[in-house]
Amino acid sequence: MADITKTRSLRSPKIAVLPVFAIVTALGLAGCTTGSTSDAVIRIDKAQGSQENIASLTSVINANPQDPEGYNVRGSAYGRGGDFRAALNDFNKALQINPRFYQAYANRALVYRNMGQQQQAIQDYNSALQINPNYDVALIGRGNVYRSAGQDDAAYNDFNKAIQNGTTDGRAYHNRGLIYQKRNQQDKAIDDFSKAISLSPNAPEPYNGRGISYIALNDDDNAFADFNHAIELNGNVAESWANQALVYERRGEKDKAARSYRHAIGLDPKYQPAKDGLARVGAATG
Repeated sequence: MADITKTRSLRSPKIAVLPVFAIVTALGLAGCTTGSTSDAVIRIDKAQGSQENIASLTSVINANPQDPEGYNVRGSAYGRGGDFRAALNDFNKALQINPRFYQAYANRALVYRNMGQQQQAIQDYNSALQINPNYDVALIGRGNVYRSAGQDDAAYNDFNKAIQNGTTDGRAYHNRGLIYQKRNQQDKAIDDFSKAISLSPNAPEPYNGRGISYIALNDDDNAFADFNHAIELNGNVAESWANQALVYERRGEKDKAARSYRHAIGLDPKYQPAKDGLARVGAATG
């Protein structure tokens, strides 16, 4: 199953309604929340867990019940289908047959992450890396657990090692960029988001991340271009619309900002940056 998702220009007059730092802080560094949509979550695909698909994978297992790969593949299908308990059972069986099957450890870790069992996930990523210290999937996965727990230095070390090892997984650059962004090292963040985009050009997350760093540098036009492109890639991400609204707000185009904030809330009623943004501009727009 591996870690699901690989995630990701001009200048306008600045009519900022709030100081840059205040707005980026109000957004909670929206780019820094991207991980919640790109790295810690298995994107559920019910077709993967369909009776037909599981039956087909089960027939493969029945033909060779001592092959751990069969259980690993079926466990991946269960995981993508949202049946985490069945996925765990299959990964457990794969590891019972082959205790050095590091890919199964990483896959089981991802399921644990999605079940909210972060310590178990860390233990499994550690086990995978004890067997293969350069396994980028485990380094990136463990780094995401560390980052979500606020352990930025440990997360940075994992992402950095994956990059130094030559990973072609854009998430390593994207997530390291989020840490640079949080440290206010915006130029380094932009470089990493750009590399993530080159590796995963169809993912909206790095565009949102890079746009937030452009905002922090008062480069609203490049930010606006990135947010708009993120929307073109996937119009169902609340963060992208809220980020677009932020540029409208900074330009003083409050009606447009309100529309985009409302659209973001329609996609995710709990997305706080959009709710906060609409509260700032809503009264003025009626």
